[in-house]
Amino acid sequence: MPSSLDQRDRRRDRHERDAHPREPAPPAAAPPSRTRTRALALPEVRWALASLALFLLALVPYLADGPAWLWGTLFAAAYATGGWEPGWEGLKALRERTLDVDLLMVVAALGAAAIGQVLDGALLIVIFATSGALEAVATARTEDSVRGLLDLAPATATRLLPDGSEEMVDAEVLAVGDTVLVRPGERIGADGRVVGGASEVDQATITGEPLPVVKETGDEVFAGTVNGTGALRVRVGRDPSDSVIARIVRMVEEASRTKAPTQLFIEKVEQRYSVSMVLATLAVFGVPLAFGDDLTSALLRAMTFMIVASPCAVVLSTMPPLLSAIANAGRHGVLAKSAVVMERLGQVDAVALDKTGTLTEGTPRLTDVHPVPGGGLDADALLRLAAAAEHESEHPLARAVVGAARERGLVLAAAEGFTAAPGRGVTATVEGRRIEIGSPARLLADDPDASGDEHARVVREWEEAGKTAVAVLRDGEPVGVLGVADRLRPDAAATVAALTRLTGRAPVLLTGDNERAARQVAERVGITDVRAGLLPEEKVAAVRAWEAEGRRVLVVGDGVNDAPALAAAHCGVAMGRAGSDLALETADAVVVRDELAAVPAVVALSRTAHRLVVQNLVIAGAFIAVLVAWDLIGTLPLPLGVAGHEGSTVLVGLNGLRLLRTAAWPRPAAR
Repeated sequence: MPSSLDQRDRRRDRHERDAHPREPAPPAAAPPSRTRTRALALPEVRWALASLALFLLALVPYLADGPAWLWGTLFAAAYATGGWEPGWEGLKALRERTLDVDLLMVVAALGAAAIGQVLDGALLIVIFATSGALEAVATARTEDSVRGLLDLAPATATRLLPDGSEEMVDAEVLAVGDTVLVRPGERIGADGRVVGGASEVDQATITGEPLPVVKETGDEVFAGTVNGTGALRVRVGRDPSDSVIARIVRMVEEASRTKAPTQLFIEKVEQRYSVSMVLATLAVFGVPLAFGDDLTSALLRAMTFMIVASPCAVVLSTMPPLLSAIANAGRHGVLAKSAVVMERLGQVDAVALDKTGTLTEGTPRLTDVHPVPGGGLDADALLRLAAAAEHESEHPLARAVVGAARERGLVLAAAEGFTAAPGRGVTATVEGRRIEIGSPARLLADDPDASGDEHARVVREWEEAGKTAVAVLRDGEPVGVLGVADRLRPDAAATVAALTRLTGRAPVLLTGDNERAARQVAERVGITDVRAGLLPEEKVAAVRAWEAEGRRVLVVGDGVNDAPALAAAHCGVAMGRAGSDLALETADAVVVRDELAAVPAVVALSRTAHRLVVQNLVIAGAFIAVLVAWDLIGTLPLPLGVAGHEGSTVLVGLNGLRLLRTAAWPRPAAR
């Protein structure tokens, strides 16, 4: 059962003070041992592991009828290690006139031990210690990830002085109106506009666009994006503290802190239940005593009441179904970060999907090779020539061309005199011929007869289909056109259909890519509502507008530009293989495989888990009501009360474990 909001806030403060000095978030490829070490640095995790280990050690002699001093000592240590922190926090909350369920559970566990139910109380302690540890890990990783985002913006920048000289300065001291020089391969130090030079800038971290964008005089650029092969002079247009990347950080932090509004309702339930149970226990003890009952009998009745009214079965009503669903989803490549996340996945009634890296694979691939009729080259010869010229280029389009040639087993000739012109393409000498590769709009502009020929028609058709056309010239004459596209995921259309059936409405496409490319993808997967050309804050605004209408929005994305929307949504899912580090940490769940169809499957699994939770709550509530009534109205024997309490606990636990079966994983296409 969750702790109160006040306790969680205090724990967050303590994480920042005591856990460890914050470091930048580790890269996605960081070894697993590093992640474990960071988790073990949190005191909640260490205490929970210690409590669990002691509990398991005590369980062996307890079940084997070993010496009582041995298992008793180990159980006592499990109580102390797992229960001291929630107990201490609960006592501090009492000083603020707040009574929460954490403290009540510690008291119930001690009460169980007082009448001989040591195992039951220890199990309760272990459950709560583990829940607190998971909450601490999730909080710490989100905070680290947000801080690590700041590393995208460079620490220094080259500022140009009025006399034409240069000076290296901290990026944070740049002021609006300063001009900075951005050399090839460097990250841009501030938001602004290009005032000189031309280049191609990889701004996927901001807009999600799969390909670098040509930037010339007058074009806007963003801090943290990567310059290509040309040098740029950029006039700073925003203070570094107000850059797009800084605003992303602020939005993620804000959304993370306001991500669970239902906790306000849970806190009210905690207070009412805690106060009611304490008052009822005191009444069960004091009233019979006042009417002449002996002390031992009154105490036994009160302790029996404490046991049968203890919400162990209620606690297990929720955790086994949700944890079983988490384990099942993990086996199928979906990592839900907590039981709360698994529960929220089933509550969504609207879905927003990113395009690049989500509906598409996020990597440009060669789709078409069209030799010019009469050019003297077949498809393989044209591809071999283009790949040889592109071999030294690091441009994503070049990698797509070279990769396709290698897949076909083509042998590439050596290229000489390689040069790259930002926004125009590359030039190289291959087998004694001058080869030019680049944008048809630029390369063919020099050919007045190109607009009406065959390859110009092909270019138009491909671009209308959302592909990127690349012209190939040999000694100034067009010899062919190559088509490159970010391939649609094979399960994209089925996923959209499955999400539509689950939520009752078709998903919406939110993307930073251009309108034409977005429309092409949307039409192919069955999406009609398309929002294109969006910056991160515009995606967040769209999500918040839907939630203001009462919708519970699921956002699926993969990049840094999606992180604020993932954090602001009711539930966020990141595509893990292509996803950015921040998106993976900010999202509530991560699809670690390239299986988009896993998204509707985990939503359906969550809804099944919710149904089991409701069943368990009914079972637990019925048992508690019957046993409490029996104890108050009649005389409930303590062994029978314990048997009923433990029986209900086992029953709801086994019911929840049904979701561990492989058959419980839904088939989206069949739902």
